[in-house]
Parts: sequence; C-alpha cells; structure tokens
Amino acid sequence: MPRAAVLGHPVAHSLSPALHTAAYTALGLDTWTYSCHDVDEPDLAGFLATLDSTWAGLSLTMPLKRAALLLADHAEPTAQAVGAANTLLLGPAGRTAANTDVHGIVAALREAGVTSATTGVVLGGGATAASALAALGQLGVRSPVVVVRSVPRAAPLLPLGRKMGLDVSLRRWSAAPTLAADCDVVVSTVPQGTDTLEQSLAHVTGTLLDVRYDIRPSPLCAAWRRAAGRCVGGERMLVHQAAEQVRLMTGHRAPLETMDQALGEALSTAG
Repeated sequence: MPRAAVLGHPVAHSLSPALHTAAYTALGLDTWTYSCHDVDEPDLAGFLATLDSTWAGLSLTMPLKRAALLLADHAEPTAQAVGAANTLLLGPAGRTAANTDVHGIVAALREAGVTSATTGVVLGGGATAASALAALGQLGVRSPVVVVRSVPRAAPLLPLGRKMGLDVSLRRWSAAPTLAADCDVVVSTVPQGTDTLEQSLAHVTGTLLDVRYDIRPSPLCAAWRRAAGRCVGGERMLVHQAAEQVRLMTGHRAPLETMDQALGEALSTAG
C-alpha cells in the first residue's frame, strides 16, 4: 500500500490531500493513500526516521523546505539551485529532494499565455522568492529584481541568483509601484500587506502571478486588474506543482482536469 503525505506547521489548511487523492482515484491507484501531518522543523528528522518502505513521497510546506533539502540523500538540480525542496521522493536509493514550485509557477504563467519574458520582478524575499527567480529564469529573464522591505534579510538571494546564472538586484518596497508598472512578469510571494502597492497602481502592462489563493481574487490581483493588467491566481501554481508531484511520486502523468475539479471543490468548501 504506497503512502504519501503533506508535512508542515501549520498544515491543517493544506489542499494537497484533496488534489493528490483525486489524482490517485482518476489514475486507478486504489491502494495509494495520502495523509496530512503537522511537523515542525525540529521534528522533521525524527519523522523521516519512522517511515518504512511503503512510503513513496512527501509534499513539504513551510517551514520545512530548506530543512528537507539538508536531510535528503540526493537533490535534483532545481532543488539544489533554489536551496529549497517542496518534495521528497522516497525509495530504495534513499531520499531525493525535488522542487515542483518552480514548475508550478512556469506552468501557471504559460497557461495564461506567458511563454517568455525579458523583465521580471519578484515581490518578497522568502523561500518562495527563490523559486520565483528560477521560474523567471526559465522564461528568459536574466536580470530579475527582488523588491523587499528589508534588503539585508534578502541578501542570500544574490548568491542563489548567481548559481542560477541570474543577475539579481534588490530594491526596497517603495520602488515596487514603478518597477511593477513597466514589467513583463511580476510574481508576488508576499502573503499579505501589499496595500501600499495596491493603492499605487495606476496602469500596468504585464502579468502578475500572486501565489496567494486563500482570497480569490487577492486584493493585489484585484488592484492589478483594475490597472488593466492580467493576473494569475495562486491556485493555478498550486494545482500545477501538485500535478508534478503526482507524476514524480507515481510515475504516471497527472490527470490535471480531475485535479482542477478537486481544487475548485476544495476552495469552495474552504471559503
């Protein structure tokens, strides 16, 4: 009976069980199960030590993405470059760290018609920002700008960017309205507190991907659309990264249409 799960702290709000379980049903993987476990960073190593050979993989949310990479036996190139793993594949060869957040961002943007970009801005400097930088790099952005409230705290993104072949620059939050207004792609990794930017948007020309999906549309997405821009909600990134996890864990192409339906139902129930 192959097993998989999502880990994080807190994690009860996660929609991963709904997405993965729907995928297993559609694929006819009737013996597969997917559960949810509240695990904080200090407890991750102990939890991993309890897993037996029935476990196929784990989805990882905050605050476990960097810790999971350190506890892996192997790391796929994207996870290594980003410095964070949202997926652990478990098998005879040990633990393999992967990052499907990058895939999720790229797929969500391509779904919206963004197949390439020259200029890109990332709002926020946390773990998801590194994945956003990698995604922008895959779309063709070579000199992305990261806009943060604390430049010193975001400094680790500079060497990470160099590892990805990107010339990353850091700017303070006050520069966000000007930078966002004339940019091909903006990825917001900020969970909340974008009101100053929302109030400053007059006209934008590019596409925004806001990773938030707890409010649809997010306040930033709503303001972006009022300013004549195109916005992609975080639920699109969520379903695409989950679909890639299903593929990696099961070896089957994920049934995206079924997972889309499950996501809609879960979001409707949640809010």
